[in-house]
Amino acid sequence: MSKPYPLGANLQSANSLKPQGCNFAIYAPDCSSLQLILFNGKNQRSFTIENKYADIHHIFISDINTGQEYGFSSNIDGQDWLLLDPYAKAVSKAPYYEPPYSADKSWHFTKAVVTDNAFDWQGVPQPDVPLAKTIIFEMHTKGFSQLNPAITTAQPGSYLALSDPVNITLLKQQGITSIQLLPIAVCMHEPHLLKQQGVNYWGYSTLAFMAPDPRYATVDAVIELKTAIRELHRNGIEVILDVVFNHTAEGGQDGPIFNLKALDHRYYLRDENGLRNYTGCGNSLDLTHQASLNLVMDSLRYWVTEYHIDGFRFDLAATLGRNGDRFNQQAPFFHAVAQDPILKPTKLIAEPWDIGPDGYQLGYFPDGWNECNDKFRDTVRSFWRGDHGYLKDFATRIMGSRHFFSGGRWPHKLPVNYIAYHDGFTLQDLVSYNDKHNTANGENNRDGHGDNRSYNCGIEGDTDDVAVIAFREKQKRNLITTLLFSFGIPHILAADTVSHTQGGNNNAYCQDNEISWLNWQMDDVKKEFKDWLSKMIAARKQYMLPFIDAFTGDGRNDHRISWYCSNGDMMQQHDWEHQISLGLHLGLGTDGDELLLIFNQVDTPIDFKLPDVPPTWHRICDTSSMQLAPLNVNDHYQLAGRSMVILQRSGASTDDTI
Repeated sequence: MSKPYPLGANLQSANSLKPQGCNFAIYAPDCSSLQLILFNGKNQRSFTIENKYADIHHIFISDINTGQEYGFSSNIDGQDWLLLDPYAKAVSKAPYYEPPYSADKSWHFTKAVVTDNAFDWQGVPQPDVPLAKTIIFEMHTKGFSQLNPAITTAQPGSYLALSDPVNITLLKQQGITSIQLLPIAVCMHEPHLLKQQGVNYWGYSTLAFMAPDPRYATVDAVIELKTAIRELHRNGIEVILDVVFNHTAEGGQDGPIFNLKALDHRYYLRDENGLRNYTGCGNSLDLTHQASLNLVMDSLRYWVTEYHIDGFRFDLAATLGRNGDRFNQQAPFFHAVAQDPILKPTKLIAEPWDIGPDGYQLGYFPDGWNECNDKFRDTVRSFWRGDHGYLKDFATRIMGSRHFFSGGRWPHKLPVNYIAYHDGFTLQDLVSYNDKHNTANGENNRDGHGDNRSYNCGIEGDTDDVAVIAFREKQKRNLITTLLFSFGIPHILAADTVSHTQGGNNNAYCQDNEISWLNWQMDDVKKEFKDWLSKMIAARKQYMLPFIDAFTGDGRNDHRISWYCSNGDMMQQHDWEHQISLGLHLGLGTDGDELLLIFNQVDTPIDFKLPDVPPTWHRICDTSSMQLAPLNVNDHYQLAGRSMVILQRSGASTDDTI
């Protein structure tokens, strides 16, 4: 006997009371009748679904095994369409069609596949890294390892390659706690890309929320992804998924019909003109509609329970809190997540905006959500480019943007700070290009962000000029050191570890090639930066984390903080308007450990008088040099042009050594 819940295809093992088979259930209020279609090669069987409950069509078929391909057929405007199950746990092949999509082509499209949830996790626990200790490493599943010649245990560019010993070693050496994968739910490329024989490389065009994309598997995407996650967990590395619940691959009013459009028109936000487009992708999912909310919540729980996913980064998350034209901090979705015992322990990271009205919501997501802090990105880039008027804003960003994210709500509201993300310049391109170079995308360089706040350091693009290269490396150190020694959760782009360049392309969403694939050919300069980065991450963990704790929650007042001018005087209100250098003095308790961060924004050296707090300061880092050798410092420090220095001293209650 069939049941309406759970939705999707769910196997049932035989026992004395129940036969072996599979229960199929699909929510389809807009379909008066549906047929279940089972495929076996070129052969197919059809079953009329007669059982209905609360708009759910359901049927039980005996003797169904893992690997069975299926779909649902519905007559739409006199044509029989094959619809993909929105609750598909796997698909038969990477989806593809030649535009335009049609009823006939739907029968040759990818099919849903019945799966078995059984997997041997071997008792490996999830790492459960505290937020304050988290170092996020954003990567593309394929692009991260596709060109790495050292991969030996798996196909480069695959799920399994993520957990190849070479990659595990790299992540651990770099001090990474959590990898954030660009979307891996099965993606369908937009029609304009298909017409160009292109692809949505980043994966931000979801076809089925619960099915891993077969593009990154050799045989079985489900098993191979779970295996990679298990091995990453075994080595203490979390896995965060970038998820796209703000829109689907069905696009706008004239877009293809894959499933939701035919099953229930209320899945999407609409107005008198049709589908609302708050995402720039043609449609916007309406999470005030119960079926939409159920689909998203069921998908999130599935990834956590069946794949042991540690967290999610939500693309254009403002859409998830929309009630029409307005964003609602008390939206049904946020309440649903907050009360869910499966999702409560996970990391939840919001991209806190979309392109619709009331779309920019930085700082307004509920407790339990961390947010991508684009204010940090823009301010830090502008400051180190040498733009005037950013000193006060710069100070605010390195202190955790507390006007958006109060320290009393840390660590659960620590901002996710970043310099580079997948959408935009890599770190290397940020210091190598003044302008975007997106011609390869086929849109006449009109696509991509125009406000990059980049600086080519004197020459546009690649160069052999030793002085320019040295300046670029110093700028990279300035940007990353600021990121690691600011209050927040650091987000690092995987490409930046190997100083990868995209040739100035700041919107490589369609570049499934060497533009996006990380270049693992390392010269001495790249190797030095990679080694320096790992040491700086270790320095953050050793020296910065105690200060984040001291500025957090109820104990956040158990610290000292002072701002200094280069002459040693305390910063006054008028100083914030014209100073070109800045000193930040942090202390724990009344006489505990201290940090001193000093910044020089201009190209001329500055003699910086240090605070009169004996004993001797010890140097952690000077970005004017790749070397991290310690140095004892007394009352002055000669700060090189366009550089920053971090000094440390141990307090009275601790050993005065490094």
